[in-house]
Amino acid sequence: MKIKGGKVLVTGACGFIGSHLVERLLREGCDVRAFVYYNSFNSWGWLDALGRQKLRRIEVFSGDVRDPNGVRQAVKGVDAVFHLAALIGIPFSYHSPDSYVDTNIKGTLNILQAARDSKVSRVVVTSTSEVYGTARYVPIDESHPLQGQSPYSATKIAADKIAESFHLSFGLPVTIARPFNTFGPRQSARAVIPTIISQAMSSSKSIKLGSLEPRRDMNYVEDVCDGFVKIAGCDEAVGRAVNICSGCEISIGELARFILRKLRSGKPIARDPARIRPSGSEVERLIGDNSLISSLTDWKPRHTLEEGLSETIQWFSAKDNIRRYKEGIYNI
Repeated sequence: MKIKGGKVLVTGACGFIGSHLVERLLREGCDVRAFVYYNSFNSWGWLDALGRQKLRRIEVFSGDVRDPNGVRQAVKGVDAVFHLAALIGIPFSYHSPDSYVDTNIKGTLNILQAARDSKVSRVVVTSTSEVYGTARYVPIDESHPLQGQSPYSATKIAADKIAESFHLSFGLPVTIARPFNTFGPRQSARAVIPTIISQAMSSSKSIKLGSLEPRRDMNYVEDVCDGFVKIAGCDEAVGRAVNICSGCEISIGELARFILRKLRSGKPIARDPARIRPSGSEVERLIGDNSLISSLTDWKPRHTLEEGLSETIQWFSAKDNIRRYKEGIYNI
C-alpha cells in the first residue's frame, strides 16, 4: 500500500508518539485525521505544540476509543489507520486494571470492527515490547513467547491477539507494530528518561529512581515513527507482528549516569522504594531483534542513543517545556 499522500487516521494523536507520527505523516503529504481524547478543556494534547501552520493541515476528531459510535465516524473515508491510543503507564495499571481492559482491549476491538466495516486498506495496531516480558533469549525476535507480567502488558497481548484474529478470520489487512522503549521530546514524566532529565534540571538534591538493573532497548521517537510508516507501506508485513528496535541495550543505572554526564550534573542517584515494581512484574531485560523489519523494508535506526538524548535534552532545556513537568512527584 502507498501511504504517501493518503487519507490516514491516527488514534492517540495527542500523545507523545502520536503527535510525532502526525508530523511525519504531514511530511509524507498525507491527509491526516487526528483522533484525540475528548476533554472539556478542548485540549489537543501535544498537537497544541505543533503550531498553527501544521494544525491547519490536520483534521482533529475529538472522541474516545472506548465508544464504538465515535470510532466508526472517525474511521469513515480513510485509507489507513494508525492505532496508538492506549493507557500505557505500568504502575497505574496495578491501580486501575479495569480501565486498561476498557481502553486497550475494547478500544482496539472498536477500531478493528470499524476498519472492517469501512474496508480500510491498512491498519497498524501499536503493540509494545512489554508483551515479551523478561527475555527468555536474546535478541528478542517476533517468535519470542508473550508474557503478561503486568496488567498493562496483558491487555496489550490481548489487543495484539484480537488484531491477529481479525486478519485470520476476516482478512483485515492488519500489521502489529511492536516498538521497543521509545524516547524523545514530549514524552511524559512517567517514563524514565524524562524522569531523569527533569530531576537533573530541578532543584532536587538527588535523582530518585526505582530498580537500576533492568536493561532496555532505547529508540529515538523519529526512528520509531519512520518504522511505523515503513511497516504500513509494506504489503509483506500484513498479518505479522514487526519489532521496531535498535538491537542495543543499556541498564537503567547506566542510562541515568550517561544522562547526568551529558548534563554535567553531579547529583547522586537514589533508589526510591515507591518506584520499585513487584518482583514478578518487573521486566528485567529487553533487547530486540530488528532482522524482520530490516528484511521487509529499508528501515534502520538513524539516531544513536547519544544523538537522540542530545535532541531530547535540548528540547527539555527550553523553559516552556521543562516547566510542564512536576519533577517533585512520582508520576505513575
